[in-house]
Amino acid sequence: MYIGVDLGTSAVKLLAMDSDGKILKTVSVEYPISFPKSGWSEQNPEDWYDGAKKGIKLLLDGLDDTVVEGIGIGGQMHGLVILDENDNVIRPAILWNDGRTTAETDYLNNVIGKDKLSEYTGNIAFAGFTAPKVLWVKNNEPDNFAKIKKIMLPKDYIVYKFTGSYVSDYSDASGMLLMDVKNKCWSKEMLDICGISDIEMPELHESFDVVGEVKAEIKEELGISGDIKVVAGAGDNAAAAVGTGTVGEGGCNLSLGTSGTLFISSERFSVDDKNSLHSFAHADGGFHLMGCMLSAASCNKWWMDEILRDKDYAGSQTGIDKLGENNVFFLPYLMGERSPHNDPLVRAGFIGMSMDTTREDMIQSVLEGVAFGLRDSLEVARSLGIKIEVSNICGGGAKSPLWRRIIANIMNIRLEIQENDEGPALGGAILAAVGCGRFKDVKEAADSIVKVVETVEPEEELVKKYEEKYQQFRKLYPAVKGLF
Repeated sequence: MYIGVDLGTSAVKLLAMDSDGKILKTVSVEYPISFPKSGWSEQNPEDWYDGAKKGIKLLLDGLDDTVVEGIGIGGQMHGLVILDENDNVIRPAILWNDGRTTAETDYLNNVIGKDKLSEYTGNIAFAGFTAPKVLWVKNNEPDNFAKIKKIMLPKDYIVYKFTGSYVSDYSDASGMLLMDVKNKCWSKEMLDICGISDIEMPELHESFDVVGEVKAEIKEELGISGDIKVVAGAGDNAAAAVGTGTVGEGGCNLSLGTSGTLFISSERFSVDDKNSLHSFAHADGGFHLMGCMLSAASCNKWWMDEILRDKDYAGSQTGIDKLGENNVFFLPYLMGERSPHNDPLVRAGFIGMSMDTTREDMIQSVLEGVAFGLRDSLEVARSLGIKIEVSNICGGGAKSPLWRRIIANIMNIRLEIQENDEGPALGGAILAAVGCGRFKDVKEAADSIVKVVETVEPEEELVKKYEEKYQQFRKLYPAVKGLF
């Protein structure tokens, strides 16, 4: 049996998978998130650790813990976790969707220069990346910066607590802006720019590499026995891609979680000329291009929970039947935006309302706005000559048949829905199974385990209508960016 962990922003989700890929059980444990100032986003790493331990106990209740062979973790990317010489957390983790590093991001892109950054790492600076966060601590919390002995990412903190191994994997480390992605090593130039050294950085591994075993005292605390291997794991998007079978050359996955991503797997490293998409390593041993929008399903959650105060997500969509005809547009930039605009200061907005605008029009515009935002990243990929005709789709938002239909027609691609929509947790379990020798490689494991059960085809008439709407949508960001 293999345990997969998805260390998310709002909760840690865990699953148990048998050696044939059957999911035996899933559990979820929530933890708090803090927004100390506008645009800031923080969490206490101990909450992740406590949640993971509690989750494993719940997961194994009623299962045979003696057959657990391995654990793999997919985790929220880019978060800065810093420890002192006594392995104590120095300050709350600064998360992926934190926008405080505008000055540091500008310094890296405009003083160091985007060309240099791309040369050193394959990417440019985005406010959510880890390197700008390191510089922010250096500039604003010098006492904390002076205490740093270890720098790690969220899921690596759990691996460290479980095994004592100070490691990271290539896919997650790609998003730090501290790694030379093409050559899969730390960038000395970037470490120097940030005032740190490789001594503070974890050892790098492939995602399926076994990096340690669960410590005896942890097993005793959890009430489990046997030797349990832990693999390096992966960034959540790479883990989700594995869990949806998006591996090898030319695979595509759309993720509608808190954030939204367009993930294109490749056997080769590549970069677009404006670095609009992230060029990262993949958990299968290859590489991938990724467009990331900071607010995706969270846009609909905000609209339903905070504005409409209505928890009936599915019911609220039943009256929406005029696709491609909505005159209301929603800009999905609640936390700023990453791909392709790289603008942490822009904010969301509605435009096009009139006296006959309905509740359904507003809900529809939110769903369409997220889909248009994902289309922006797809257009960058298409400009590189990449042809995407089919994509997997996963994440909480992908459970909506209406949203899936909107996305298929706005992007003009066939969507495939898998039997199991467990994303990063399933990917983590698959990586653990590969690391433990159950499969020879990640592709063999994904081909064996991931099954497609439904497809959503684009509809010619809707594609035409949405093409006109998208051409209107893409004019809106340039029109409003100066307001922020």
